[in-house]
Amino acid sequence: MNTQQLSTIFAALADPTRRAILARLAEGEATVNELAEPLPLTLQAVSRHLKVLEQAGLISRGRTAQWRPCRLEPAPLREATDWLERYRHFWEGGFDRLSAHLQEIQKGNMNG
Repeated sequence: MNTQQLSTIFAALADPTRRAILARLAEGEATVNELAEPLPLTLQAVSRHLKVLEQAGLISRGRTAQWRPCRLEPAPLREATDWLERYRHFWEGGFDRLSAHLQEIQKGNMNG
């Protein structure tokens, strides 16, 4: 995955409304109306969010007669997760060092 694709995915995921839409689509396909129903947005605003998600490759839209279901596309999420996973050891190592430091501080406070 190239840097631009990854940036587009993370930019799409940065918005809480788009994350809510993805969460709903994780349950199964839905129409724009179904996705808009629980949101305090117009259909036009939801459609703009869907366009961003579609451009990022996170969703696709089908066509069956008048019905245009949206569906979650897992591959870009998997690629973003794989990219993040490469940095997990830095996070975990940082938390381990912080924990050890806090234990040292606590020992110092008990002995002092």
